[in-house]
Amino acid sequence: MMEREPDFETVDAAADQINHQRQKNADHVRTEEKASTSTENNRSTPEPMIAQEKPRLAYLTGQYPRATDTFIQREVATLRDLGYHVQTFSVRKPPGRDSGGLDTAAERNATLYLLPPSNLLRAHLLQFVASPKRYMSALALAVKTGPAGLAAKARQFAYFAEAGILAKLMKDHSLVHLHNHLADSSCSVAALAAQIGGFTFSFTIHGPAEFYEPNLWWIDEKVRRALFVNCISHFCRSQAMVFSPADCWEKLRIVHCGVDPALFKVKSHVGRGERLLFVGRLAAAKGLPILLEAIARIDGVTLNIAGDGPERHMLEQTARTLGLWERVKFLGYQSQEQVRELLKESDLFVLSSFAEGVPVVLMEAMAAGVPVIATRIAGIPELVENGSNGSLVSPGDVDSTVDAVRRLLDDPDLRNSFASAGRETIERDFNIRKEASWLATILASAFAGRSVPLRP
Repeated sequence: MMEREPDFETVDAAADQINHQRQKNADHVRTEEKASTSTENNRSTPEPMIAQEKPRLAYLTGQYPRATDTFIQREVATLRDLGYHVQTFSVRKPPGRDSGGLDTAAERNATLYLLPPSNLLRAHLLQFVASPKRYMSALALAVKTGPAGLAAKARQFAYFAEAGILAKLMKDHSLVHLHNHLADSSCSVAALAAQIGGFTFSFTIHGPAEFYEPNLWWIDEKVRRALFVNCISHFCRSQAMVFSPADCWEKLRIVHCGVDPALFKVKSHVGRGERLLFVGRLAAAKGLPILLEAIARIDGVTLNIAGDGPERHMLEQTARTLGLWERVKFLGYQSQEQVRELLKESDLFVLSSFAEGVPVVLMEAMAAGVPVIATRIAGIPELVENGSNGSLVSPGDVDSTVDAVRRLLDDPDLRNSFASAGRETIERDFNIRKEASWLATILASAFAGRSVPLRP
């Protein structure tokens, strides 16, 4: 059963609320246009406020909340602090090991889950009766955007089934706008639900996975239909531009992922360092064999690897082959609290990835004053400035990784310099509260029909 089954008697009231909110937005824009005309010669007249009543929002992801997506949880929390009502949805519950701390557990209890489905046929019947035209157009959209192959088409219609449930829940809770994180399967559900329910939606695109299969995830159509699209970096935005219509590029704004700097105390470095840390999924894209080979060339250092994944057995075998079994510890999955403790004990954080977005774990290390070495790929150079707040190396380059590690471990003053600069970068450009406030500005402006710049 689902976590909560709403009262179907609220459907008509919710529809009235949605229409009322849209009419208010339209009236507000017309009022601004009239005000602008009447005060053309009075330059001292202040601009009207974007909106007096904040829209009731919904957030959707594939699995929520997880210990690895605390930036989404803090984004939601900040929007609530700003006065927005935010109801969180998730396609399915995350695994038990991803439950996180007390805050995550509380958010999990407040989240509504689409799977396993409850009253699926009734939900779709209600949506069809409410608007046969919208319902059939959403079904046509699912058919149009469905990829080739029976299995892929079956998944597409599963998304349509989930979208019907979500559209009903949006009405039941009087929610007028849906925001989704990631442009893959949950975003397909969001786009179809918005078409069924007649409400607006937006999404945050992260990469890199969505860009590997842009046709599978119909990025072009999602961008075309979205009220706005948030990209986590300039690089991410450029990739979204490749796969979206040029007349929709104006919708693409940059909202960074972020962390709460208050959770981290800046580490002070003395003497030669020897303790390295990696945190992430143990998968091919992380390039960990490169890091292990680099460690094998440096005497007197240890490496903690926090995380799990399909490459773990191979990586353990590689560590044994390289004679590193006594110096490399595979810690498995670690909670956010455990990761913060590991950062306190570390002299250097190293990320040897071949493909990334802008890793939040790098932000956490920089917030904690742990110098970072990362690969010069995707959006990482927008976070790590080589030689200023960290070191960048070429992906797959063992020699440059060895040189960067040795240089930082041997120089505590440089580590302290990078620690201070890294913390400043996080507080200025990757503070989750600032980024969530910027998202709220984008949202309010979109509802009022106003344009905003790429970044605040």
